[in-house]
Amino acid sequence: MASSFFKSIPFFLLLLTWARAGDPDILTDFIVPTNFSNVPIDGNFFTFTGMRSFFNSDDVPPNFRVTKAGMNEFPALNGQSVSYALLEFPPQSVNPPHTHPRSAELLFLVGGSSLEVGFVDTANKLYTQTLQLGDMFVFPKGLVHYQFNPDAKEPAYAISAFGSANAGTVSVPLSVFTTGIDSTILAKAFKSDVATIEKIKAGLAPKA
Repeated sequence: MASSFFKSIPFFLLLLTWARAGDPDILTDFIVPTNFSNVPIDGNFFTFTGMRSFFNSDDVPPNFRVTKAGMNEFPALNGQSVSYALLEFPPQSVNPPHTHPRSAELLFLVGGSSLEVGFVDTANKLYTQTLQLGDMFVFPKGLVHYQFNPDAKEPAYAISAFGSANAGTVSVPLSVFTTGIDSTILAKAFKSDVATIEKIKAGLAPKA
């Protein structure tokens, strides 16, 4: 099922042309990490195979899943100002509100019936859209945004392109509730109570 969405590959070329210089310019053709000093640099260095499993399986993950192809996963991207992510949305799953501090994001819906997306600007105005298959949406750099698959039966799939080799991701729920900020402070900030904040923290805590 998944592979049928990608029998035509031109969208990869389309997204690649969108890459913008968000990272510092480099003075060499490419950057070889120091831990590759004893490894021959050939075509393998410039190849990323981490998404093969998606094309070789029809399994739908139980929760939202992202497969990244950034500098950490694909060292050849260092200095190239581009990266990708494959987003998998099971029925009625959400990619929670988050930001990318070092890049805008261009999302392309390549599978599923629809995807609800939105972002909030610095004036706290919300911009939303329901994407149809083949639609694209841009999330401006550094702004809080989210995605949601409203379909109760069918999964959705999207490809995201970034104008940075390391766009970074800051999850709003995790950064607020799982980083040790005092519950009393959060209760005051959210005009709530400590018991409610503690319940939210417990719900977001990593499963043992």
